[in-house]
Amino acid sequence: MHTTTLLVRKNSLSETELHRTAPLPLATGQVRVQIDCFALTANNITYAAMGDMLQYWQFFPAPEPGWGIIPVWGFGTVQESLHPAVAVGERLYGYWPMASEAVLSPDRVSAAGFSDGAAHRAGLHAVYNHYLRCSADPFYQPGTEEIQALLRPLYITSWLIDDFLADQDFYGARTLLLSSASSKTAYGTAFQLAQRPGMHVVGLTSPANQAFCESLGCYHRVVVYDELAQLAADTPSVYIDFAGSVALRQRIHQHFAQLAYSCSVGASHVGDLGGAGQLPGPRPVMFFAPAQVKKRTGEWGARGLNDRLVAAWQAFSSAVQAPPRPWITVQRHQGPQATQALFLELLRGQSGPRTGHVARMRP
Repeated sequence: MHTTTLLVRKNSLSETELHRTAPLPLATGQVRVQIDCFALTANNITYAAMGDMLQYWQFFPAPEPGWGIIPVWGFGTVQESLHPAVAVGERLYGYWPMASEAVLSPDRVSAAGFSDGAAHRAGLHAVYNHYLRCSADPFYQPGTEEIQALLRPLYITSWLIDDFLADQDFYGARTLLLSSASSKTAYGTAFQLAQRPGMHVVGLTSPANQAFCESLGCYHRVVVYDELAQLAADTPSVYIDFAGSVALRQRIHQHFAQLAYSCSVGASHVGDLGGAGQLPGPRPVMFFAPAQVKKRTGEWGARGLNDRLVAAWQAFSSAVQAPPRPWITVQRHQGPQATQALFLELLRGQSGPRTGHVARMRP
């Protein structure tokens, strides 16, 4: 069977190509993994929009110049192994190419998992290079793989944003402004922030998504972008930017005279990206989750950090799936053409916030 990969032109994300190749034979020490399911969200659009800046294109180099392979989070099964410590049939969670299969070179193998020791990934961050054995993963629950693929990597970022800001005492502010409030990373962050006593969490969104954001119960107030002037300008605030919209960022910085911190996380508004230029107030700072992971691992140890994350994830995932109206409903997309169409739909911002998309490149 051929390997099918979705290629995206780096400088024009709406140009895509399905690339089919015959699988290459494994070298000694390698494993071949069938990618069974992965999530496609606005987070993956961010990976593409910031692919050069944050090295996302480097994880899975494309076979053609000018094209890239967008990484995705999900689950796979080892189909072939020439590594003595990784068995055929093992279920793995991790970071994959948007493809039907992946070849990995397991390194630093443990009972919990392994890293991909491929030479081109040597300088990339360990968080994205690690693959977890589902049989030993405390996050893993059979039957909820799709929710895990959709929300787990985003929620970990959300948790780390909350932890980072709390570590800084929220820069003295108690009002938190979250753009693209209907996005999964934003409402995961809001879920954490709302548990902090004395914090006022404000979601900024489009009119179409206002009712959804209000239904979640994790925003103290939801304001549509055009009504930003309703918010008090003299309140010390922190802006957490999940949209990446330069026009919105300018409006926030100009309106809030006491903006204490401006944190840039995502790029869901890909049609309005750009440099900040000369802005009043604090200089926007890109939040890079692996840096906070490294800090907390040094302070708490890997086990201490993981225990906190697992407990928080269990509370969040329970809230997200709670009846009578879950926050998210899974929609499945099977095959390369369906996955290609889904990517373009997400790029155009045409997916509703209550739908979570899970894809599989194999027909």
